[in-house]
Amino acid sequence: MTEPTGRRERKKAQTRQSLADAALELFLERGYDQVGVKDIADLADVSVTTLFKHFSGKEALVFDQDDDLEAALVAAVRDRTPGQSIPQALREYLLLGQTQFAVHAADPRFADFSRMVQETPALRDYANHMWTRHEATLTRAIAEAVGAPEDDVSCAALARFALESRSLILRHAEPRRAADEAFALLEHGWAASHPDN
Repeated sequence: MTEPTGRRERKKAQTRQSLADAALELFLERGYDQVGVKDIADLADVSVTTLFKHFSGKEALVFDQDDDLEAALVAAVRDRTPGQSIPQALREYLLLGQTQFAVHAADPRFADFSRMVQETPALRDYANHMWTRHEATLTRAIAEAVGAPEDDVSCAALARFALESRSLILRHAEPRRAADEAFALLEHGWAASHPDN
């Protein structure tokens, strides 16, 4: 019984990846607004109904790894290296862990992809919402890491500011410098209230 389930799951994953790849190809070639879901389904050789079984809409096709984002944010806090502060770990994740996008930063298409996201209001809004909806989970992870209650205001503030800083960092001409400055501010305030974390 395990083998068919494994096969079925592999088939679903392959279909999902084919759809994400087709969407990315078309979006980068024609522009996000010039591509319809039928175009994507046709290129992936599936029905539009199948596309919607895997993705809630066009925006979700761009950010096809959103399911992993929450786990990665929590891991950035929980699995940080000894002596690394929580703000430092989140800064590092935001700069290096851009795995929520269909295109990883090492991919040569990343600059075009990033430009498309920043220049398309629907994608920019979706990306911001995607990140900030993980605020409660990140707050709990931070609170657990420092032994604070789940509703600790300083933990909630750090989670919110770290997640919100992402859009500032990505829009800046020098993202690394922007991250350094934003997280230096967070680090200073955090160190005052939680010196060991």
